[in-house]
Amino acid sequence: MASASNASRATETSSPAASSAGTGSGSNARPSVDVTAITTRDDFLLELGDALGGQASVRPVDSMNAALEYLSNAKRGQVLVVDTRDVADVRGDIERAHLHAAHAVVLVFTVAETEKQVGAAVKGSNVFAVLPIPLDKRKTGAVLEGAMADAVARKSMRGPDRNIGVSVEPFQAQVNSGEQSGSGGKSKMGLVVGAGIAVVAIATGAYLFLDKGKGPAAPATAERKIVATPVAPAAEPPAGDADLGPRPAVETTLVEGKVDELLERARLAMRERRYSEPLGDNALLYYRSAVAADPSNGEATDGLQRVAGVLAVRFDESMNAGRFDEASLTLGNFKTAAPKDSRIPALEVRLMTAQISKALADSNLDRANALIRQAQMSSAISADQINKWKADVTHRTEDAKVQRVGSLITDRIRDGRLIDPVDDSAKMYLQQLHDLAPTNATTQRLTRELNGAYMHKAREAAIANRASDVDRWITEAKAGGVSTSEINAFQKELSNARLKAMNAEADRLAGAARDRIRDGRLTDPAQDSAAYYINQLQGTDANNAAIGPLSHDLATKLVERARASAQAGKGGGTVDSDLNLAKRWGADPKDILAVQQIQNAPKTGSSAAAARSAVAAGVNPATLAASLHRTRYVPPEFPSKALSQRVSGAVTVEYTVDANGDPRDVRVIEATPPGVFDKAAVTAVKRWHYDPVIANGGPVEVPVRTSIRFELPK
Repeated sequence: MASASNASRATETSSPAASSAGTGSGSNARPSVDVTAITTRDDFLLELGDALGGQASVRPVDSMNAALEYLSNAKRGQVLVVDTRDVADVRGDIERAHLHAAHAVVLVFTVAETEKQVGAAVKGSNVFAVLPIPLDKRKTGAVLEGAMADAVARKSMRGPDRNIGVSVEPFQAQVNSGEQSGSGGKSKMGLVVGAGIAVVAIATGAYLFLDKGKGPAAPATAERKIVATPVAPAAEPPAGDADLGPRPAVETTLVEGKVDELLERARLAMRERRYSEPLGDNALLYYRSAVAADPSNGEATDGLQRVAGVLAVRFDESMNAGRFDEASLTLGNFKTAAPKDSRIPALEVRLMTAQISKALADSNLDRANALIRQAQMSSAISADQINKWKADVTHRTEDAKVQRVGSLITDRIRDGRLIDPVDDSAKMYLQQLHDLAPTNATTQRLTRELNGAYMHKAREAAIANRASDVDRWITEAKAGGVSTSEINAFQKELSNARLKAMNAEADRLAGAARDRIRDGRLTDPAQDSAAYYINQLQGTDANNAAIGPLSHDLATKLVERARASAQAGKGGGTVDSDLNLAKRWGADPKDILAVQQIQNAPKTGSSAAAARSAVAAGVNPATLAASLHRTRYVPPEFPSKALSQRVSGAVTVEYTVDANGDPRDVRVIEATPPGVFDKAAVTAVKRWHYDPVIANGGPVEVPVRTSIRFELPK
């Protein structure tokens, strides 16, 4: 800390202000005040030394124990500076300092982050002032000057008995100085003049302390006579009105002194524009004190009028800027300066109206009520105006309750808790709202919203075919105030919605049936076939126009499949099953009979005839087939539909290779799946060609059966 110490311990010369706190030995004499700083921060010491401006040296220490060793010096005034950043127990250390060195003037410095805590800790103690870190050179310098003056005053009052304090006497009007007796008068004037210095110091410290919003610090013992003489005080807030906060610190005290001295101080304060602050050192205080000492003094009376004029302007500015707390303090000082001014009632009404209006706008109803109670104590505010305010507060209180219950209703509607549980449902809270404010716009709006939620529930139940739930929600809606015409309109809308939904479902089923007929899925799979979807369509809309065409198409396809099976010589069960289904779906009886005739006809096809011809020629048909040599092969085309659906299968065909080597009478014996690859297989076989087979010196017809596989490409 060398650099800080050197900066703090510059050449100990005193400024004029410091000289007044010194020994009186001249401007070059060593100041008679020691400044001890509890800190470990070099930057703080530098700022402190700069603020002192050479008025005193600074002795840095790192603890209260070290500071107490120096504070015990009774020959010099003592100022103790506490940097709270280096102190764990601020209140405890300050009390120790007061116990062991009651004559020391204590200044506390704190950063913004701990300002509130430190202010609360030192409130009610003997701290001279609380100042901010980093230091404001001008303010800190002024407070230090006042603190040193106070320290000198305390030192001068110390004698064998350390308990000697300030005498507080009733204020007496100034008498002729000639009536004062010699040395006694001089002695008393010396005390008053000495007290004046302390007054400035204490007032400056108190102002800065109050300016930080921490409440007034307990003033150090000072040689100043003060008498509390409140003039036209503002009414005390009623008991329990804590919402109004602390009352403004209005200047209501008086100081004793010669009228000329008081006027001189008042003139200086006016020049420096200290009209009503800082508390304890302002023009208002000095002019009022001069008037109290000499009621006929024209300068003092005129001075009060000028201060009142300034305060009136300040009040108007504060009101226009919405700074109502500042306006309240200004009005209090204005009433002190000019208690009989005719403008006071109007100003009170204006301020109270603005404060109550702001409290209402901020929804601070407790403060509004407290202000109204305070307004009732003022004769300036009419009963009609107070009743209007009360009605407004009552209305807003009701609105607040409505909004609180309304939010519960909104939450329950959103969560679907319309009527259950009974004690925590939208219906229950809406009943409370009707009891509270039946005509309120919010009540009416939430009633409509809940009824709308009932109707929505009824619509959902109707779509799901839950008739009992539909009746339940319709009943709740009627009880909630939904009219019969609205219910009828809803039911009509519901019927239209049902019809629309039914038509949409019918269109879907008809489309699915068409797709299955086209793909040959006539009866299988059981839950995804043409027959299944047509049955579903009949159940949904028995009169649907698509049922007839779809039934006809399905019957036709079933007949075709039965015919193919009969021609292939498959078992009668398969053919009979398809014919029975075709009959059910409306197939022409003639078509069914034709298939039955094919099924029952003798099997004398061309392949059989060719086989019999081969046998008659003394040749084994199998041997002839084995001797066939195909000279032209046309591969079957894979149906695009089957390819897109990734369907594979096989077709078994029979045909006869005639004497020219051309296939004829090609027919499908078996197909998997039926009807998908039949056409492609038959078309391909018909385009094949073989070398004629020679038997017994001439060409013969050869019966052939072959299988063609349709496999998806890899």
